[in-house]
Amino acid sequence: MSLSDRRAILFGLAALPLAGCGFEPVYREGGAADGLQGRILVAAPKDRDSFALANRLEDRIGRADAPLYDLKYEAVTRRNSLGITDQQEITRYNVSGTVTFSLTSRSSGAVVHTDTVSSFTSYSATANTIATLAAERDAYKRLMVILADQIVTRLVASSGSWAK
Repeated sequence: MSLSDRRAILFGLAALPLAGCGFEPVYREGGAADGLQGRILVAAPKDRDSFALANRLEDRIGRADAPLYDLKYEAVTRRNSLGITDQQEITRYNVSGTVTFSLTSRSSGAVVHTDTVSSFTSYSATANTIATLAAERDAYKRLMVILADQIVTRLVASSGSWAK
C-alpha cells in the first residue's frame, strides 16, 4: 500500500466523527454565514491601526454594498520592552492588542453580537532608527490583521444565532 493510499484512508477515518456531530460548512448555500459577504458595514477607521484593521475586515467579509449590519470596534494596543542588554538598551518589543467589537442590526437597531479578541506580536529594535520604525509599523499592522481574522472567525462562528 503506497503512502498516499494510507493518507487517504487516515483522512477518511478522521472525518467519520465529524459526520455525525452536525458539522457543516458555514459558507455553503443555506449555511449560517451564507449571504454575509458584503452585508456588514465596517466602521470608518480613525488612525493607522484601525485603518489596517478595517482594511483586513473588508478583505475578509467584503465591502458592504447593501449592509444589513454595522460593525463597530475599539482597538487598544500596548507596547512593552522585552529584551534588554547589559547596557540597558532595549532590543525587542512586544506589541499586544485588544479589540472590543459589536454588531448591530440596521433594521432593528439591536446589538446582535458583541465580543472581545486579543493577541500579540513582536519586533526587534536595531541600531538603525529607520529599520526599527519600519519593524514597529509592520508589527502593529500584523497585529491588526491577526485581530481582524479573529473577529471574522467569531462572527462566522456565531452567525447561526443572529444572521437571517
